[in-house]
Amino acid sequence: MAAQQQRRQKMVEEEQEIEDMQHGPFPIEQLQASGIAALDVKKLKDAGLCTVESVAYSPRKGLLQIKGLSEAKVDKIIEAASKLVPLGFTSASQLHAQSLEIIQITSGSSELDKILEGGIETGSITEIYGEFRSGKTQLCHTLCVTCQLPLDQGGGEGKAMYIDAEGTFRPQRLLQIADRFGLNGADVLENVAYARAYNTDHQSRLLLEAASMMVETRFALMIVDSATALYRTDFSGRGELSARQMHLAKFLRSLQKLADEFGVAVVITNQVVAQVDGSAIFAGPQIKPIGGNIMAHASTTRLALRKGRGEERICKVISSPCLAEAEARFQISSEGVTDVKD
Repeated sequence: MAAQQQRRQKMVEEEQEIEDMQHGPFPIEQLQASGIAALDVKKLKDAGLCTVESVAYSPRKGLLQIKGLSEAKVDKIIEAASKLVPLGFTSASQLHAQSLEIIQITSGSSELDKILEGGIETGSITEIYGEFRSGKTQLCHTLCVTCQLPLDQGGGEGKAMYIDAEGTFRPQRLLQIADRFGLNGADVLENVAYARAYNTDHQSRLLLEAASMMVETRFALMIVDSATALYRTDFSGRGELSARQMHLAKFLRSLQKLADEFGVAVVITNQVVAQVDGSAIFAGPQIKPIGGNIMAHASTTRLALRKGRGEERICKVISSPCLAEAEARFQISSEGVTDVKD
């Protein structure tokens, strides 16, 4: 009798393990079951590839650059990864079923959530751009708290990760916003992983560390504030424009891989520049986000913020595969992003 109960318990545990693996990325150690040597798996992990998905999504050229991996080994690793991660065609109905599992994280404002059809989407990149004091960082602070809420309250039931390139992150703001949502302030702070980025190379290296942390625990949100600030200082002049755009493209691609592998909502803020040309004499300078077409193509959803009256701000959906162009008013208060109080 006891032996039967043990067998049942073991079967339940195995089923649960299989279910967990189906709903999350495969750990890189899973390749050992497919005949990849433990030493080679360690080399992949040391290179920042912590999941089977990250290997499957990497180009062959990138894997060949890992020290100690021959062409034969790389081909074997790619074959093993492709068996675990489906990379071929699927039906639109299956894709639709998967899209129903996408979580929206509330922005803190019901009006803003309305034009976003629920909030910030997980599994994709949302770019927020605007002038200084337009509310970009305040929205990021609010999302750090709301992503920890239960699903039925518009949250993501996960932790937040914050890469700060401008030194504008303030933990005390999270405590104020946590009070509004009835969350324990100490727990909220504990659930936010913070890192200050000092240059563009460091900013990219932080994504490798982020991937290893996401394997260990559930993150719902990844914020980079601002994704482009360090590029404006590390690369200057037209002579370095090509190098800057190539570096930025690789960084944004790494962010998209994190969104694909772990299903996190990636939010990046972007600075703007005034475009002064002949028409500016009559209409004033036009404001446009920096980063050019590379930034525009990398972002799934682009939101433009601008100042309104007093603490009022206006958000406009600029581009999205599923959202209509629309505007919403919101307010910045001590409680973070809220609806405008008329």
